[in-house]
Amino acid sequence: MHRNFGIILVGLLSLNLGVALADEGMWTYNQFPSAKVGATYGFAPGADWLKQLQLASVRIAGGCSASVVSPDGLVMTNHHCARECIQNLSGMRKKDFNKDGFIAGKREEEPHCPGMEMNQLTAITDVTQAVQDATKNAPTDKFNEVQKAAISGIEKECATSKEWRCDVVTLFRGGQYNLYKYRRLQDIRLVFAPEDAIAFFGGDPDNFNFPRYDLDVSFLRIYGADGKPWKTTNYLPFAKTGIKDGELTFVSGNPGSTMRGMTIAQMEDQRDSALPTILMLLSQERGWITEYQMRGKEQLRHSNDNLFSVENGLKALKGQHEALGDGAFFGQLQKNERDFRAKVVANSALFAEYGDAWDNIAAITAKQQEMRKTTNALQSNFGSTLVSISRNIVRHAEEKTKPNADRLREFADARMPQMEQRVLSDAPIYKEFEIAFLKYGLTKFREDLSPDHPLVKKLLGNKSPEQVATELIKGTKLQELKMNAKGEPVGGLRKTLWDADSKTIAASKDPLIKFVASFDAEVRAARKKLEEEVQGPLKKQEERLAKARFAVYGTENYPDATFTLRLSYGRVVGWNENGTPVAPFTDIGGAYTRHTGAEPFALPKSWLAAKTKVNLKTPFNLITNNDIIGGNSGSPMVNKNGEVVGLVFDGNIHSLGGEFGFDEKLNRTVAVHSQALLEALDNVYPAKHIAEEIRSGQK
Repeated sequence: MHRNFGIILVGLLSLNLGVALADEGMWTYNQFPSAKVGATYGFAPGADWLKQLQLASVRIAGGCSASVVSPDGLVMTNHHCARECIQNLSGMRKKDFNKDGFIAGKREEEPHCPGMEMNQLTAITDVTQAVQDATKNAPTDKFNEVQKAAISGIEKECATSKEWRCDVVTLFRGGQYNLYKYRRLQDIRLVFAPEDAIAFFGGDPDNFNFPRYDLDVSFLRIYGADGKPWKTTNYLPFAKTGIKDGELTFVSGNPGSTMRGMTIAQMEDQRDSALPTILMLLSQERGWITEYQMRGKEQLRHSNDNLFSVENGLKALKGQHEALGDGAFFGQLQKNERDFRAKVVANSALFAEYGDAWDNIAAITAKQQEMRKTTNALQSNFGSTLVSISRNIVRHAEEKTKPNADRLREFADARMPQMEQRVLSDAPIYKEFEIAFLKYGLTKFREDLSPDHPLVKKLLGNKSPEQVATELIKGTKLQELKMNAKGEPVGGLRKTLWDADSKTIAASKDPLIKFVASFDAEVRAARKKLEEEVQGPLKKQEERLAKARFAVYGTENYPDATFTLRLSYGRVVGWNENGTPVAPFTDIGGAYTRHTGAEPFALPKSWLAAKTKVNLKTPFNLITNNDIIGGNSGSPMVNKNGEVVGLVFDGNIHSLGGEFGFDEKLNRTVAVHSQALLEALDNVYPAKHIAEEIRSGQK
């Protein structure tokens, strides 16, 4: 489809006015504009309605959204959000569940997803005063350190056991700070996943486009500490009837990040430096993984999730870059900032307090750009899972001896359970893939820092990246991990070293531990330099700018997305693509029409065999004008009764500019229709028991 980012203006203008127009906004649950929704649609969500939706929405810690859809902890999310679990189970069972699909006929057959964690948001508390008071007189170079200590203390007090995860969330780029308390759910098991051919039907050519015909769904189940399915009253029933054109919809999920509150200097940096850098990197990674997959069928299988992530990221970031490269679009951004600055200049008190914030941010951003290549290289894990595990083990031994406030953020008490689960996951590790990726990473490391850089000489010596990678990965025993019947780590070298002290780590003969430890001091120094010279000063200036925005426009707006639970509202509606109407629904019959027999438009055998059984008029995918962004994948779409009408899995091509603004005329959310989900479970797969479990919760 034609990518027209030049007319994404309404949302950008409204953002700087401080009041979102139309159906714009990814709203926090404690600031949802119920009255505004009521005035527009005749339904104002009440406190009980919002609380039920909040508690039934869960976050997949790896970067997706999901929802509980039965009283027995059945969870609905996207297939692409569960791909890592599916791929890991495939490796453990010597199957290819991504290719062939997976169905647990009974609960005893639901396998544990290695390393998967879900979070249920239970409470939101405003801690703005405490955080801002702590940093009020902090020197610029110590701002990040002082703020980190204050936040770590707040989180530690909140997280009273491993069951709880507590995060202080920065909102409005420093204007507000909220404490989010989550219930940590770590026993997640796979229930159902369709074949990749229907979950991603149309492949990359159809990605971010519409019409679509995708069954992008997986069902998982939460299990409690007793090893039984999690019992809950906080679940979302499926709607008994379909949804109509123009009907009100809500999307509850965890949008990853937006940059709508950035300054022009920061957006220019994204356009001219940050995005081109990562686009080049992803393009190279795509070529490297594609070449690796040519080694054989097994190599293709265990690297497919990596390729999917790279290709999806490439398309999304390319769209963002094109948005910032559009003259009309960027011109409107510049006008918005000029208008905002003019209002500050016109008020002598505001100008004296905040007038230099823009120039300060521009100077810090320039320094960040200068440091980017070096800092990125030094903090890289070279794309290796084993290097990442090794680095976390080495650091854990040192960090756990420090006071909580002085630790690296990821090793603070409130975050340690997540780190421990990540390090001690029994997900399969493929040494051939590790060698190849580490070789590639070390090659890029040398390329970015130059062969004469002291650290390059230290790590490679007289050897090639391939030689070093091969020796390290073949020599390490860090893949050794023993699990008990409950899936808990109880032994193996990795567990032993995770529990060890710094003296034991220093004496370790494991080559990968020795490799990582040999340059951790340099990596820590680079991180500290970035925090003191860029991150801290930038946070301080962004906080000042947020206060200026509040003073000019008020606080009745939504903050930038932060991979925390948000609620958007909108309606079922198509759009006009260069004068051609795009209808808001597709049906199952359209999938068979689109079937060519050749990838990526080849329906799986299960669907071809079921053609005479399914109702071809069943709505398949739909679009709405809900405001979403990456991270919303797997979000439930509900009607005013709080009933599931869809499963969000994508946006249209115009939504890629949503990182920087929202246009109600073009930006669209793409979802799987709830009726298509039930139709597939009933008539395509031997999965009626799952459909019946879902229907048992209908009201």
